[in-house]
Amino acid sequence: MVSTAEIRALRHATERLLDRLEDMPHRKFIFRALRVIAELSEQEVERLDWKLMSGALEDMEKGLKVFHPYRHIRKVSIFGSARMGREEPEYQQAVRFARCIAECGFMVLTGAGGGIMAAGNEGAGQTHSFGLNISLPFEQSHNEFIDGSDRLIEFRYFFTRKLFFLKESDAIALFPGGFGTQDEFFECLTLCQTGKSPPKPLVLIDKVGGDYWRQWDAYIEKHLVQRNLISPQDRYLYYITDDVADACASIKNFYRVYHSSRWVDDLLVIRLCQDISDADLRRLNSEFRDIVVKGEIEKSKALAKEKNEPHLLELPRLLLYFDQRSYGRLQQLIHALNQCATDPDPTMPCFKK
Repeated sequence: MVSTAEIRALRHATERLLDRLEDMPHRKFIFRALRVIAELSEQEVERLDWKLMSGALEDMEKGLKVFHPYRHIRKVSIFGSARMGREEPEYQQAVRFARCIAECGFMVLTGAGGGIMAAGNEGAGQTHSFGLNISLPFEQSHNEFIDGSDRLIEFRYFFTRKLFFLKESDAIALFPGGFGTQDEFFECLTLCQTGKSPPKPLVLIDKVGGDYWRQWDAYIEKHLVQRNLISPQDRYLYYITDDVADACASIKNFYRVYHSSRWVDDLLVIRLCQDISDADLRRLNSEFRDIVVKGEIEKSKALAKEKNEPHLLELPRLLLYFDQRSYGRLQQLIHALNQCATDPDPTMPCFKK
C-alpha cells in the first residue's frame, strides 16, 4: 500500500522535474516517458500490466546506474551452460578465455550463476567483472567470484536482463550450453542479421577438439542456408574456434580500425580509430560495391547531426548508402577495413572514448 507521505514526496519530485525539464539535455525523451505513463493511467490497464511495466523500469534503473561509470570501457558478454562443473574442459576453457580478454583490457559480463558464468567471473576476476543475476527456483544463485561486488545486478525479468547483455556488450562469447545459451545466441544473431544491433563479433568457443559448435554450424548450413532460409553471408556473423588466443584476437582485432557506427538519415556512418589510405578505400569500393545502393564509400569528417556525440567528433569516418539487409557482408567489410591498420599488431583495441 502506498502511503500518503510517499504520494506527497512523488508529487514534489515530479514538480521539481517539470520545473527543470526545459534545461535538461534529453528533455524530449523524459517528456515522452512521462506522457506515456500519464496516458496509460487514464486507460483501463490491469494490475499485472502495471506490475510488469514498473518492474521493467526498476530493472532498467538498476542496470543504467551500475553501467554508467563504465560506459567508455569495452565489454564482452560470456554465455554458456550453468551445468558445467569445474572439472569440465569447457569450464576451464572459459576461465582461460575470460582471463585473456580481461588482460586485453575488456570487462566481462556473465549471468552471475554457476557453470560457464562462474568460469567467466573467475577468469576475469571481480575487478573486471559484471554479474547480471536473475532469481530462478533452480540453478541460479550468484557465484562466489562476483559475490559482494557492486557490479552484481539482480534483475526481475529475463527480457530486461538480456537487454543489458546486448546493449552493454561490444562482443559476445558463447560456450556450449542448453536452451538458454541457444536462446541468447539466436537473439544476438537475429539482432545483428537485421541491423537492430550494431556490428559486433560473435565468437563461438569450444573445448580443444570439441565439435559442439561445428555440429551446430553444420545444421545451419544444411537446414537454413541450403533451403534459402538465410543468406550464405549470414554465416559471417559468427566465428568458431577452440583456441583461446584465437578467440581473444578475433575480438581485439575487430576494433583495430573499426570503432563504431550509426545511422544519419540514409547514410551509414562508420567511425574509425585511424584513417585509411586512398588505395585501401579504392579496394573497399571495388570489393563491396554490391552492398552500396548508390554512390561510393567515401571518407568524411563528423556530420552535423553527430554533434550529440561530442566525444567522437574527432574520429575519421567512412560514409556509405548501405543496402540495410546484407549485414553478413557488412561484417566482411569491417574485417577488410581492419586489415588496413598501419600497426599490424596493436597491443590494445581502440576503446570507446
